[in-house]
Amino acid sequence: MTPELAAAIVFGVSAAGAGWFVLQGTMARTSGAALLLGGIATLAGSAAIELELDNTGATLLRSAGCLLIPAALVLFPRRRWNEPVGFVLTIVVLASGGIGVVWPGAIYPLGFVIVTTLLFAVWWGLERGDEHERRALTWSSLVWIVGGLLALLVGFVRESAGAGDAFNIAALVVSLAALGPPAMVVGVLRPELVDVRGLVTRAIVAATVLFTFLAVAVGAISVVEDLCGRPLEAPPVVVLCALLAFGVRPLEVLLRGVVDQLLFGDRPDALTAATSLADRIGDDPVLALDAIREALVLPYASLRVAGKSLATSGSEVTHTRVLPLRLGNDLWGEVVVGLRPGDLGLSPADEDVLRIVAPLLAQTLRARALASDLKESRGAAITAIEDERRRLRRDIHDGLGPTLSGVAFSADAARNQVRSAPERAEELLLDLRADTAGAILEIRRLVEGLRPPALDELGLVGAVRQHAAALHTDGGALVQVEVTTPDDLPEVSAAVEVAAYRIVVEALTNVARHAHATRAWVDITHRDEHLHVEVRDDGHSTGSWTSGVGVKSMRERAEQVGGTLSAGPAGDGGLVEATIPL
Repeated sequence: MTPELAAAIVFGVSAAGAGWFVLQGTMARTSGAALLLGGIATLAGSAAIELELDNTGATLLRSAGCLLIPAALVLFPRRRWNEPVGFVLTIVVLASGGIGVVWPGAIYPLGFVIVTTLLFAVWWGLERGDEHERRALTWSSLVWIVGGLLALLVGFVRESAGAGDAFNIAALVVSLAALGPPAMVVGVLRPELVDVRGLVTRAIVAATVLFTFLAVAVGAISVVEDLCGRPLEAPPVVVLCALLAFGVRPLEVLLRGVVDQLLFGDRPDALTAATSLADRIGDDPVLALDAIREALVLPYASLRVAGKSLATSGSEVTHTRVLPLRLGNDLWGEVVVGLRPGDLGLSPADEDVLRIVAPLLAQTLRARALASDLKESRGAAITAIEDERRRLRRDIHDGLGPTLSGVAFSADAARNQVRSAPERAEELLLDLRADTAGAILEIRRLVEGLRPPALDELGLVGAVRQHAAALHTDGGALVQVEVTTPDDLPEVSAAVEVAAYRIVVEALTNVARHAHATRAWVDITHRDEHLHVEVRDDGHSTGSWTSGVGVKSMRERAEQVGGTLSAGPAGDGGLVEATIPL
């Protein structure tokens, strides 16, 4: 099998397979059909030549297949053959190819006509097509043109080196052309795989640098050889190429900036962008995102917290990058930025700018979270205060009020009968005293509900010890409670003192009622500006605890003063832990 035949088979397989995949979509069916038929015809003609069948028919069949490929390119992606432009371009390509088959001597000028027609078709499609069509055309034309340039480069090197027939340029051209059909598939089915505009920029820069230095090197060598009157030896050529190599990177950077500006507009300076952002990012996340987009010229930016979008700026794009927002070891969210047109990723300068502003954005998210927590805490505190007022009103109205009203009525009745019926008046006075004693007990209960008197008389630790000394189960058995606390326990505010006391009392009550315990331990300590309260027992706690009224009450009391509480089984008993900021 000759190299040309092997290359033709590879090209036929590539075209037929790509045509079949393109037909699976909805955008380029006409082009996909031409591509599939061209690939099949190329394979059939190549097989006939290999099997030494009718050589003329096989050659014509393979030539027809090769002609259908340019027709597929003309019709790609949505152009129809019966439209005016599509019809004219298709006829030009098929006629030029047909004449080239019949008249091989005119193959080069006719090939130029075909290439020019294809370039015009691409230009026309880019000018008149929508976004999807332009992206598909960009994918296809990029790979076809790069393949053609590589073939030209290899041909130039072959001619310069005098390779002769040892290197088959026709086979190489056909093999490189086999990369074109898969690019058409990507353009139709997966154009968002990467931003093809970024590939275009890199291809333009690389091709310009390569051919510029080739031209400079060839020109310099030719001039020196003319001046010397003889061909240069290898060492001078190597030195010249080494000197030219120093200019590759500067020219690449310069061309990248020029191409970026021509195709996509100006790009920001990283230091200027970081300086401007540091002064403009405040508490409003939307304004912060607007500042980032404006400074870095980004099409889209978004802040996400726990997978949910908190704020967005700009229009969503296909290709994005995500940067986590951390303060220390805490993750507060992430910023999502859309890539600029032509970028395959964020440049190192852009990433440095985002790393500089990331702590500022994290502070913004942290401030919003703290503000939200403060708002919820304030709402909970107001709710608790109003609930307490409602309870006091109910207790006074339903309990103490009727009792005092009865005292007043009994006093009036006793005064009316003190002369006429002394015995009855004495009975009324006895009832009056009993009602007064009941009212005093009710007042004491209300006062204790507001703040236990034991806290004022004995302090937090003393009040806890007093309550623990009289703890009994429902069956009357005494529960031994051990209370431990350091000697240097600091004085705490009234709110913290009441919350800690109520939590301990409620926890011990649950131990007595539900834990079936004989011993309990209460540990009150302070660490890191927090009061830590721990109540353990030796009961039989299995499985997770159901959050009843008692556990809910303890947790609410801890949260009202900015603390946290956990309650549940601890292997050998129950455990309640509360942490309250001092």
